[in-house]
Amino acid sequence: MTNHYQTLGVNRDATSDDIKRAYRRLASQHHPDKGGDKVKFQELQSAYAILSDDQKRAEYDNPMSRSNGFNFHTNGAGPFNFESIFDIFGAKFQNPHQQHHRKAQHAVMTLWITLRDVAQGGNRSISVGTHQGNMTVEIEIPKGINDGDSIQYSGIGPGGIDLVITYRIHPDPKWARQGSTLQTEHTISIWDLILGCEIPIKDILGNNLSLAVPAGTQPGTTLRLRGRGLTPRSSETGDLLVKVQAQIPTDIPQELLDHITQFRGQ
Repeated sequence: MTNHYQTLGVNRDATSDDIKRAYRRLASQHHPDKGGDKVKFQELQSAYAILSDDQKRAEYDNPMSRSNGFNFHTNGAGPFNFESIFDIFGAKFQNPHQQHHRKAQHAVMTLWITLRDVAQGGNRSISVGTHQGNMTVEIEIPKGINDGDSIQYSGIGPGGIDLVITYRIHPDPKWARQGSTLQTEHTISIWDLILGCEIPIKDILGNNLSLAVPAGTQPGTTLRLRGRGLTPRSSETGDLLVKVQAQIPTDIPQELLDHITQFRGQ
């Protein structure tokens, strides 16, 4: 059995903040977009999906307390790292003599998605395992969904009951979210900050953008690209904020250093 604590490099008594910091550090290190190992990155996501959720962590720490009967998984590989809770309310807990008077109302599950899924939204096929075998259902992930939001999908659960999905969102090592606004950092040469420039960047969906950096921009300045953030369900698209940091070159010509020294002394 995989040791999720070992995967994240934390102790079993680690706090939620300890787990989040460890995940962000390792996810940034092993992210496939940075040349990291995809399998290792998926292991980190799976470990975080369990340990960041109090109920799932308790079930993981105490395997004998886990419920049996249903499980969920996605079809094939994809952006999902999927842990789920599936409870059928109704006949399962009724007196056998009363079962014909009541029917199950809905199924409840938790679905972990990425911040890119939040930005993209769209349809997904999900394979649901039940006592009667596997079934595939189609769901639509709303753009701009918030962490902890629940969506009820009518009639797509086992036996035609409703399926209620609570969405959880993995922390992203590159992007931070505030409502519909996305924040990231970009490091450029100190000369580009002094002289000004146009720098190419990508938004969370990989679209190519151009960011204007005015001459004399200070390190740590946050620049804004309007309308390049997330699109919530009931409001306008948010902005993309880019904090620019300075990279000091290590091969500055001596002649230039002499000029800088002379200028500083004036």
